[in-house]
Amino acid sequence: MADIVVIGGGHAGCEAALACARMGMDTLLLTLNMDGIALMACNPVIGGSAKGHLVRELDAMGGEMGRAIDDTFLQSRMLNTSKGPAVHSLRAQADKQEYQNRMRTALMSQERLTVRQGECASIEVEGDRVCAVTTTTGMRIPCSAAVVASGVYLKSRVIIGDWHKEEGPQGLCGANHLSGSLANLGFELRRFKTGTPARIDVRSIDFDEMTPQPGDEPVTPFSFMTDRTLVNTHECYLTWTNEQTHDVIRRNLHRAPLYSGAIHGIGPRYCPSIEDKIVRFADKDRHQVFLEPEGAKSREWYVQGMSTSLPEDVQWEMYRTVPGLRRCELTRLAYAIEYDCIDSRELRPTLESLRIGGLFFAGQINGTSGYEEAACQGLIAGMNAALKLQGRKPVIITRDMAYVGVMTDDLTTKGTDEPYRMMTSRAEHRLLLRQDNADLRLTRIAYEAGLASWERMERTEKKLRDTEQLRGVLHQTRYTASAFRDEWLERHQQPLPAASVSAEELLRRPEITLEHLQEMTPEIADYTPAAREQAQIAVKYEGYLTRQDALIRKARELENALLDEDVPYDQIAALRLEARQKLLRQKPRSLGAASRIPGVSPADIAVLMVWLEQHKSNTKEA
Repeated sequence: MADIVVIGGGHAGCEAALACARMGMDTLLLTLNMDGIALMACNPVIGGSAKGHLVRELDAMGGEMGRAIDDTFLQSRMLNTSKGPAVHSLRAQADKQEYQNRMRTALMSQERLTVRQGECASIEVEGDRVCAVTTTTGMRIPCSAAVVASGVYLKSRVIIGDWHKEEGPQGLCGANHLSGSLANLGFELRRFKTGTPARIDVRSIDFDEMTPQPGDEPVTPFSFMTDRTLVNTHECYLTWTNEQTHDVIRRNLHRAPLYSGAIHGIGPRYCPSIEDKIVRFADKDRHQVFLEPEGAKSREWYVQGMSTSLPEDVQWEMYRTVPGLRRCELTRLAYAIEYDCIDSRELRPTLESLRIGGLFFAGQINGTSGYEEAACQGLIAGMNAALKLQGRKPVIITRDMAYVGVMTDDLTTKGTDEPYRMMTSRAEHRLLLRQDNADLRLTRIAYEAGLASWERMERTEKKLRDTEQLRGVLHQTRYTASAFRDEWLERHQQPLPAASVSAEELLRRPEITLEHLQEMTPEIADYTPAAREQAQIAVKYEGYLTRQDALIRKARELENALLDEDVPYDQIAALRLEARQKLLRQKPRSLGAASRIPGVSPADIAVLMVWLEQHKSNTKEA
């Protein structure tokens, strides 16, 4: 017996189980293999462009991934530093085995959480609610809620050339029973595909033919709770494919499962295989390849950029054309993997099923790709499963609140016809949704839900107070004409003002930073780096931030126009037929969500606005 059963021990399942248990629910994590918990089946990396935002948001709400990678990383870099702060994203190379150990320890030491190895065979429903989970060995586990976080394991099939086998990633067993249960419950299953490159013995790599890629110093932690100094211990390396590489691939395209018809699943557009790159970008004479370590004690290195499902003999020939890899020894072959997933439009923004109460879904079962996307969904699903059983209001993170909100909204309103990946371009309010302010945006929400700790909340409030105090200093500090001020301006190649000038006004100038102003106002150095960062961004981007705030307020008018789930769309004659069908199926929570459903036009939204006003009026009269 458990309050909540979490099915799957990947990145989504780990965060879902921890969230449920930390909120006081007796939780069972049922995983296919204890050795597969938090497995990095593909690249041994946490973060990246937009993904770093997700990890920071996850951490701000009390998730584990940020702290786990801070404890186990080999190298860390901040991406996109040549651009504005909206797109700065952390990316850390993980020690793959140590990350798993770290996450397994968090699970095993968490109160009210039990971890058990076993395969889920079916989900039992009584009426329209979850009542139990059964395993393939015959155990029936009564529960009040379940979170399905099955990853890529549902009827998974690994493909290398003409060879294929029904198994999970890296030789682990697949899950062959749950798909049938989900289909019987009325879920529409679809087939997606992803892939991974080969692993190479480090002793066979010639690093002197590659370009070193060092990490950042100092290292910026992922977790807002990490205080200690972090140190990079490893380098990554950059090399390139060439015409010889491309010739090997082109000569063997007829043997590629992607083009021979052997692969039926839909693959990720934004992370194509090397053979797909050669076909789609035929004008390019080379493609980047990154060599990344899989662990401090591992001899295996990951070849990012050369994912493939070509036959084994072709893989050996292809990899050995790349500078630095000409004598490489493959320790694990690259492969493609197909798996079952559901249509995410069958879910609420809380990631609960529209039709079955207490049944939540998180991660690649929802059509996403990536550890970070999965982990964030796990936390949202786990938190809302706990809130539901506690009889409390759900937490709905909207598009203007977080990248997490953009992702859940995209999945539940638009759906996805290919593995979904988070990107900064998907967030229309990205200047406000920066990774540096994730705690200011989300920690209080998670704290009030009972997930984020009081210590985390205190840190967030102090950061906010310090930032506001520093902004006051910048606003009030004025520099009047003096030899010292004028010499400072001349040294920094700044024009002399006609009168006195404030620190805030000087900071608005593109060339001036808080570090420069410290020379005239030393007390700036007394504030924490986090407060200085927030204050500087707020001053430099004030106009843009104000305009984005205005856009958000306008958009919230539609988001606040809530729609009941029992709206009789089929009886609203002015709605187009396609709109009626889409609205009945997805039951959007607001006019804003309805407006983002493909097939619902602005004219349909106008009709709904009129209907909603009339409905409110009739309700008041009654």
